[in-house]
Amino acid sequence: MKVAIQGIKGSFHHIVAEEYFGKNINLVECMSFGEMPNLLLNKKAEVIVMAIENSIAGAILPNYALIDDHNLTICGEYYLPIHHNLMALDGQKMEDIKEVYSHPMALLQCHKFFNDFPNIKLIEDTDTAAVAKRIQDNKLPGVAAIASTLAAEIYDLQIIAPEIQTIKENSTRFFILTNTESKKSVSADKASIKFTVSHETGSLAQVLTILAKHNLNLSKIQSMPVIETPWKYAFFADLIFDNYADYYHAIKEVKEKTEALKVLGEYSKSKR
Repeated sequence: MKVAIQGIKGSFHHIVAEEYFGKNINLVECMSFGEMPNLLLNKKAEVIVMAIENSIAGAILPNYALIDDHNLTICGEYYLPIHHNLMALDGQKMEDIKEVYSHPMALLQCHKFFNDFPNIKLIEDTDTAAVAKRIQDNKLPGVAAIASTLAAEIYDLQIIAPEIQTIKENSTRFFILTNTESKKSVSADKASIKFTVSHETGSLAQVLTILAKHNLNLSKIQSMPVIETPWKYAFFADLIFDNYADYYHAIKEVKEKTEALKVLGEYSKSKR
């Protein structure tokens, strides 16, 4: 299977791809989320692994837009505990480090650690593992990366400070995406939807009441601006249910109370 990931080998997306699909996969490496949907369209990848939210940094809003704009289908999810490690060339010590490069989300999740090192310059980069590889390829002294233990292993770097994330219970949720139409499955116990409602008082409350009436657990709701209409918002919601029939009837009723409703995917929920 050809699996597209953001980043290169050793990235957290790489770890998710192998834990979800197994090690017998062909990785398609991407340096940005934006290029991933076209890989499906051009049949260069069969499936995408895409981070969607982090327990510290919150939702990755542009990725919701990518999923919606390209009509991608959510066919699964995966929660990965995130362990950030500071790594550099063998023999380097903390006092030697002058610059740290990593993905903006990784830097955000580790900001408190660097409060004790005001002389270290933090620099945003495209990928955690790519920085680790560059340090080794170019033998860069005084430069460190924030990345996974797998990246340190692959690119032969020394971990000089393990587990530097601000909150130790740090986790990222990933979507498994395709561009094929979602197949209805009564085995599904989770769904992601997008809907818009009118500006009338209580319109959103009506939707939430319907979901509760049919025993659906609203595990997440995220608003996003409707670009074409200033000050209008769409809602992305995750629904968990024990009975597919409850979900089916709820969606049917919600359609009548919304201006637009789109099912982004029906799938099996992953353990957190």
